[in-house]
Amino acid sequence: MSDPLVGIVILNTNRKDDTLACLSSLQRNRYQNTIIWVLDNSSTDGSVEAIRYQFPQVQIIQLTENKGYAGNNNAGINAALKAGAEWVFVLNEDTILDSNAITSLVKFGASNPQAGILGPLVYHFDEPDVIQSAGGKITKGWQAIHIGQNEKDQGQFSEPIQVDWISGCAIMVRSNVIEQIGGIDERYFYYWEETEWCLRARNSGWHVWMIPDAKVWHKGVQRNYHPSPNITYYAVRNRLLTLSKHHASISDRIRVNISLVKTFLAWSLLPRWKEKKLHRNALLQGMIDYYSNHLGARRKIKILE
Repeated sequence: MSDPLVGIVILNTNRKDDTLACLSSLQRNRYQNTIIWVLDNSSTDGSVEAIRYQFPQVQIIQLTENKGYAGNNNAGINAALKAGAEWVFVLNEDTILDSNAITSLVKFGASNPQAGILGPLVYHFDEPDVIQSAGGKITKGWQAIHIGQNEKDQGQFSEPIQVDWISGCAIMVRSNVIEQIGGIDERYFYYWEETEWCLRARNSGWHVWMIPDAKVWHKGVQRNYHPSPNITYYAVRNRLLTLSKHHASISDRIRVNISLVKTFLAWSLLPRWKEKKLHRNALLQGMIDYYSNHLGARRKIKILE
């Protein structure tokens, strides 16, 4: 019996060097039955030419419209399904894979037919033995948090564990799952979309697993990472969207909204948070846009001078 086909999807926007490094790590991977698509989001740094020259076997899809992480990756996901991939592996362009990563994921999936979504143990690229994500969980307050974040790897994740969600920097999804529940919800545009995808799979009876033998190093979200106001916006709006989409209780929705209003007031009134002005505005816009049903890409509007 042949190894299942894995369709690998990488989104690139003017990150030529990172994408080439990611492709080099894939070239060293021991799992052979793969097709790689790079989705190029109108790059102007010579990415397409460099990829074609160094990796002629890689298929490039040149996007004509920026639909964010969600919509852009769906173009590659659809291409992988059309090609007959049994697994679709969505990767950030700034990831480096261990040579056994794909083999470990596919092997676990083959032995666990209810495993619908799999993810590796993700480390900080600049601190190679420090964990960035061992999968994620949803708290009682509907916060999506990474398990094991910033812990030094001392073997605490030696066995696969079931989790609520997998980091979108490296998420492998069984094609049967996508055919059943659909692709990434494009209304999210960016942030929370992989979390919601995993929740949708779990609600349909599939299991989500983190596989520690599969190792990936991610350059983004370093220990000293400071989110931009854009992240605040999408985090607020899409968290509220997830509450609604997954039928959170009225009491949970009230608690989350009260928490957001308290944060808004703190960032508005307390002197020690005066540098949070742009984040405060983003938080307010996120709430306004959710309740006015403005989804997709963030609008450019003036709010609270």
